[in-house]
Amino acid sequence: MRLFSLVVLLFPLPAMAFTAVNGMTARQISPTEIAVDNDLRRIETQYWCAAADFAQRVLGLPGKTRIWRATAKPRQAGEAIIFTLDPQNKAAKAGLSHFGSGPRDGSVSLAMAARNYCLNEFPFFDR
Repeated sequence: MRLFSLVVLLFPLPAMAFTAVNGMTARQISPTEIAVDNDLRRIETQYWCAAADFAQRVLGLPGKTRIWRATAKPRQAGEAIIFTLDPQNKAAKAGLSHFGSGPRDGSVSLAMAARNYCLNEFPFFDR
């Protein structure tokens, strides 16, 4: 049984796969783009949570950094949602609607996305 466990550890893992606090998988696909894998059980804000969590914890970006959705709506079935840190690569009319102050360009700050969209799904789940 130990030999089997060691053999499993030798298999290659996906490059830069990251599990966000909400359980979704995110990865960097270019210097300014983050892909969040498709999960049919999730709502759109949970994708923003995973992208923001990746940008802060893996890339080490400050909370005031803005992030945009780069994948146009609607996306193809089974397709990952791509987020970008570059406003030139944002998709038209693909941002979230939000109230309050801040730019109305479809972007969200990393801190706001992590604070508001990465909510605990279960009372016993502690991040």
